[in-house]
Amino acid sequence: MESRVLSRVTTIAHVRRPLRESHSNTSCSFVSIKPIGAVGEGGNLIWGRQLRPSLLLEASSPVTARKEILRPLMAAASSPAEGSDSSGDGKVAPVGFFNKYPALVTGFFFFMWYFLNVIFNILNKKIYNYFPYPYLVSVVHLFVGVVYCLVSWAVGLRKRAPMDSNLLKLLIPVAVCHALGHVTSNVSFAAVAVSFTHTIKALEPFFNAAASQFILGQSIPISLWLTLMPVVLGVSMASLTELSFNWTGFISAMISNISFTYRSIYSKKAMTDMDSTNLYAYISIIALIVCIPPAIILEGPQLIKHGFNDAIAKVGLTKFISDLFWVGMFYHLYNQLAVNTLERVAPLTHAVGNVLKRVFVIGFSILVFGNKISTQTGIGTAIAIAGVAAYSYTKAKIEEEKQVSSVLQYSSKHNKRKQHEKERSISCGGGNLVCKVKFCCSKDKNDKLSILLSL
Repeated sequence: MESRVLSRVTTIAHVRRPLRESHSNTSCSFVSIKPIGAVGEGGNLIWGRQLRPSLLLEASSPVTARKEILRPLMAAASSPAEGSDSSGDGKVAPVGFFNKYPALVTGFFFFMWYFLNVIFNILNKKIYNYFPYPYLVSVVHLFVGVVYCLVSWAVGLRKRAPMDSNLLKLLIPVAVCHALGHVTSNVSFAAVAVSFTHTIKALEPFFNAAASQFILGQSIPISLWLTLMPVVLGVSMASLTELSFNWTGFISAMISNISFTYRSIYSKKAMTDMDSTNLYAYISIIALIVCIPPAIILEGPQLIKHGFNDAIAKVGLTKFISDLFWVGMFYHLYNQLAVNTLERVAPLTHAVGNVLKRVFVIGFSILVFGNKISTQTGIGTAIAIAGVAAYSYTKAKIEEEKQVSSVLQYSSKHNKRKQHEKERSISCGGGNLVCKVKFCCSKDKNDKLSILLSL
């Protein structure tokens, strides 16, 4: 369709009322359009795109005089990206490795997540074999991660997000629950076998479901409750015949489950637009501050008296310091990779991957430490893991169905809005001016109000 531009096209919004009154038999209405910009000598600017001066009409020409056809520019096809200062033909950017092989990159993320988690659990347990002070070790985990975050902010690897008092108040309960859950998990790791602690921690979905049902008042489908029954049964079977069982390890793991459950509850109340990396960094900083006083009060005297000396005498100062450093680094990196992996895959895939991660940790811990487990413990552990897998799969499917439903609802509303797009024509005396205003209804910030001038 041919398009024409009148002299001083930017004043369309200010077409005077007498023009409309001269044709009283014509029903038409005007839309107030915000002027885009003045006509400069070098050309017109319409929403950031420049029209070639040679295609514009002479400013002194009357409306009914000389008319030149303005052909639309194929900006998207022949020019650089919008906002670019370069001129000439647009060049296609080379496809990077991450974009060319997304499946391979995602697989690498999963591998590193599993690898770092297994290494952390093994090294953590080895440290407890010669340095049984879980409160201090928990502080070291968080301290190394906090230093890593601070250095990343300082050198510019990560841009630090601003923090205000309101967000701080929301994050403090999350961080306190995170600190309590982390410390009690380490107390359990130090007291019993790693495999047994992870078996007990498989009950965490049960506590999450119970809290959602009875504290938040959310309705939990019966299918989710049914998948949790094998988890409870399997953990009970494994606990009854676990050779390394003691009440300190069992109760600590249960407290850890409850703490992480409340962490999830407070996290939902502290919804923020902050990216996951900065959010986890701030939570780690607050959790570190929370963990330091109990470590000093409960383990400080023993550490000063003989704790450090005994550990150095067993493995040497260099190995002792390096073990603490690397266990803290592995702890932070595997948690960060877990978040990064979640951003690359669907919740269902991440849920299944989390279950497989627990299987890997339990299996490797048994092989490395040579823990002897009874047949009933092995069967109970397998049943619990299977229950967690069923629960994770069912919950992820329910969440995906909710998301699809939300998308469909939004799409339906969007289609209805598109049906109400209005085109209003204006017939102005001897001039054949037709102004069409198209409303683009979308939540995308890049969507703009398009103004089409056609004959």
